[in-house]
Amino acid sequence: MDMRSNNHGGDGTGKVALVGAGPGDPELLTLRAARRIAEADAIVYDQLVGEAILDLAKPSARLIYAGKKAGNHALPQDEINELLVDLARRGLNVVRLKGGDPFIFGRGGEEMQRLVACGIACEVVPGVTAAAGMAACTGIPLTHRDHAQTVVFATGHLKENTVDLDWTALARPHQTVVIYMGLGALEIICRELITHGLPGSTPAAVVHAATTPRQRIVTSTLAMLSADVRAAALKTPSLIVVGTVVDLHPVLMGHPGHAAIEPA
Repeated sequence: MDMRSNNHGGDGTGKVALVGAGPGDPELLTLRAARRIAEADAIVYDQLVGEAILDLAKPSARLIYAGKKAGNHALPQDEINELLVDLARRGLNVVRLKGGDPFIFGRGGEEMQRLVACGIACEVVPGVTAAAGMAACTGIPLTHRDHAQTVVFATGHLKENTVDLDWTALARPHQTVVIYMGLGALEIICRELITHGLPGSTPAAVVHAATTPRQRIVTSTLAMLSADVRAAALKTPSLIVVGTVVDLHPVLMGHPGHAAIEPA
């Protein structure tokens, strides 16, 4: 299906574009995303969307913050869903602007389900997900013939003080595991991966604010990562990366053309 005409029965009211803003660097925004932002009458945006991207909006556009941070949601998800429906029914051209990609831990699927159920015309504009941006800016490839033939994305979001993941699957060798939103559960994650079979010596890293001038990285081992990140005082947003590809970071970062990264 052509993403440019992803119409699900809109009746002449407004339409909604679920737009991925990419991993942070505004230059990684896609051309289609920039065009949709510039055309929008209303933009409902998340916490990880930077000012440089919002500056692409026309002066008359209504900007509505709907960001989510650990323990602090500007709007509950159900209210965001209904807000998108309401704005479209007013005849507005709406952009739901999300960090990364709408369909990778962005709850874009839930929002699109509601829009489709209400007969609102909608489309999805993919964005560069945080893991891809992180890989490019740290010299940590997500796959590599000698290291990882599989890459797994998982969410480390805490629910009732635990992380409900398939630890046996995540602890398999010869793969890269990237965990989004897991910094608050880092100690649990490292412990569970070791308990389920990964050696404590497995290379691992945490990358803060990948692709932005605030980017920082801590490389360590699975056994020591939590303590090392705590010592470095890394904050959210951060990605956790586990696998032997992390060992390539100093090798690939050493070439002359690679952007420098602020040390942790």
